[in-house]
Amino acid sequence: MTSPGFPAAPNSGPHTSQAAGRQVSLPTSSAGGTGMAPPGRGVGQPTLAELTGLTTDLLVKRYRIGVENFAREVFELNDAMLDTAFRQEAGVGRWPCRVLLGHVADAELAFVHRMRRTVAEEGPVFAVWDENAFIDSGLYGTPENGAKFPIGGFVATLHTLRAWTGQWLTELPATAFDRVALHPERGEQTLRLILQYATWHLEHHAWFLNKKVARLLGRA
Repeated sequence: MTSPGFPAAPNSGPHTSQAAGRQVSLPTSSAGGTGMAPPGRGVGQPTLAELTGLTTDLLVKRYRIGVENFAREVFELNDAMLDTAFRQEAGVGRWPCRVLLGHVADAELAFVHRMRRTVAEEGPVFAVWDENAFIDSGLYGTPENGAKFPIGGFVATLHTLRAWTGQWLTELPATAFDRVALHPERGEQTLRLILQYATWHLEHHAWFLNKKVARLLGRA
């Protein structure tokens, strides 16, 4: 969904603005050494179904890959690029890169809280949230003030949450992953299912983010 106010990238080719010379490095995930390639950087879109067959140990390792799914070139984008929306026919998703990263950070906060509630409480009932309201209210900035919402904060939040939660998940007994919570729209969900969805959600958006970055930098 393209929120009002965000300029759309032309379909005739990538954005031609020069990338800003930022000295920002992508945090290294605590999943280093797992031997898993970041799915978000793959050719095909990551799917939720492919996570179903993983053992719980492998699923946790894949979850911990986290921000390594993001192309490091995202930090080469200037503010105009970060706030560029895309037309549907571009095939890279409509949201600007800054909005996408802000959304993934907020979603991760929700996933982590849900997983911890599922382990701590008996049959907790989750609340739902309106992702489009978060965008439309300007929580991730606008083309006019985007520079005040640096993407480093979004990525650092994701890195920290994945490192903290990933370590916690490795300490849980196998029975904990069968604990159940209730989603108002999707019904009963086990900790394992929430973890699968959280893992896929970041990978899914990372795949689109990396396509956007390549297009904006003329490397598609």
